[in-house]
Amino acid sequence: MDNIRLILILALAYTGFLLWQAWQEDYVHTAVPQQQQVAQETAAATGNADQSVPQVPAVTNIDGAVPQAAKVVEGKPAPRGQVITVTTDTLKVSIDTRGGTIVETLLLKYPVSIQQPDVKYRLMSRSPDDFFIAQNGLLGAADQEAPTHESVFSVSQGSYEMKEGQEQLVVDLVWTGSTGTKVTKRYRFTRGSHKVDLENIVENASATAWQVREYRQLQRGEPAAKGNALMMTAFIGGVAWDPQDKYQKYDFDDLAAGKLNKEVTDGWIAMIQHYFVVAQVPPRKEPRHFYSKGLANGHYVIGEYTPAVNVAPGASHTFSGVIYMGPKDQEDLAAIAEGLDLVVDYGWLTILAKPMYEILSWINSIVNNWGWTILIFTLLIKAVFFKLSETSYKSMAKMRNLAPRVQALKDRYGDDKQRMQAAMMKLYKESGANPLSGCLPMLIQMPFFIALYWVLMESVELRQAPWILWIKDLSVKDPYFVLPVLMGISMFVQQKLNPAPPDPMQAKLLMALPFVFTVMFAFFPSGLVLYWVANNVLSIAQQWVITRQIEKQEAAS
Repeated sequence: MDNIRLILILALAYTGFLLWQAWQEDYVHTAVPQQQQVAQETAAATGNADQSVPQVPAVTNIDGAVPQAAKVVEGKPAPRGQVITVTTDTLKVSIDTRGGTIVETLLLKYPVSIQQPDVKYRLMSRSPDDFFIAQNGLLGAADQEAPTHESVFSVSQGSYEMKEGQEQLVVDLVWTGSTGTKVTKRYRFTRGSHKVDLENIVENASATAWQVREYRQLQRGEPAAKGNALMMTAFIGGVAWDPQDKYQKYDFDDLAAGKLNKEVTDGWIAMIQHYFVVAQVPPRKEPRHFYSKGLANGHYVIGEYTPAVNVAPGASHTFSGVIYMGPKDQEDLAAIAEGLDLVVDYGWLTILAKPMYEILSWINSIVNNWGWTILIFTLLIKAVFFKLSETSYKSMAKMRNLAPRVQALKDRYGDDKQRMQAAMMKLYKESGANPLSGCLPMLIQMPFFIALYWVLMESVELRQAPWILWIKDLSVKDPYFVLPVLMGISMFVQQKLNPAPPDPMQAKLLMALPFVFTVMFAFFPSGLVLYWVANNVLSIAQQWVITRQIEKQEAAS
């Protein structure tokens, strides 16, 4: 029976370890392996053609031509475009007329930090330290012109701004081929939204059929800032959804290895990071080929392209789709595409975490403060598990009172383990104590705690959400480490209310846990630590009351 206590201690420690490991896996990205980096640099030095343009397979069509990228002329510099800016109430987007590529995106409703409210969060950029752009273009048949993301488009003005009362803002970029072909790249921005509609409108005024396919891709560099064991940076990687395989994640090594390579209908692709996402969403019912690859310059690509379309002379065709650049707002994402809200990754406990998020959101809609929301939710959790906790604490109280008698049995029987175990079982039966009844209720509650961990970690609503006094942002660590210290103290008090382990090694392990958890949680988001502190305080109060009741009952008998 001595091992029951040890099992409970190890279970608690293992829960903390799982949380720590989950953070390491999902919030700390690893650097590109040195061997892979050397290969990339070598490939770049050889002067290979631009590999960022998709290389599509042969297709069966009218004339047997194969859609392909535009030819690269060695020694000829790439054409240069100009950068135009588009400003709405939610976004400030920079678009390079070379390819119509989105080269920078600022989220106007999301400051970099509370200390810098006027500096907006930069989600996309051509900065070498944090390279992240969205490209799109067309691939033509052999010997046919088609504007890739290397082609230069023309625009009517250098900047666009959504005026007061204007619900939509349309930005057109135009490319005209030498044979009478024309492509209008149309970005449509909507007030109050991070969703942008993108159309490539193909018009064929030439004398021959024009075979084209559209591609869209996200290109991401390896961020310069690296995480460490204490101060973590956000996970960055590719994700894809399709009705068959559902939600799939691809780290940088997976992208470079081309592990995403399949035909999909009703799917989408995205690059995610903590709190934010950029997603390319094709229209419903239209097939796409999803792909990924690593480039010689050390960048990574996740993309999709359409089947080839034959546009007859005098005819036109429109390729459409959506690009989302913004926060992981579950309600908005779910309205755009099936499964898109899963970029808020709750892990394997989504079935528990999803309802928790809904309840938290409902509470916050009433109190309008995420700190108080967490405290109220903690009360609800304790109420749900009140009876289970009561059973656990009653068992612990009885075990605590039996500790001197258990020690007496050990002193009496010494090394005779068999007689001592028999005597202990008799003692437990007579007193109505069950060591397992103290352990199992706590084990049952652990999945709910881990699920809540994911909710608090993944919810963008907690980003820069204040509570009171010194807690100005529940999504980052406590700047003065007050909450982690309170958590450690509360764990220590809980231990004093529990029966002391008879084994000295177990006792030392138990005494070390408050210190270990304090150090571990010192760098966790203060919202999560707030929950743990509140949970511990409520547990201490419940356990103290039950312990006093048990002591009075035994004194009366």
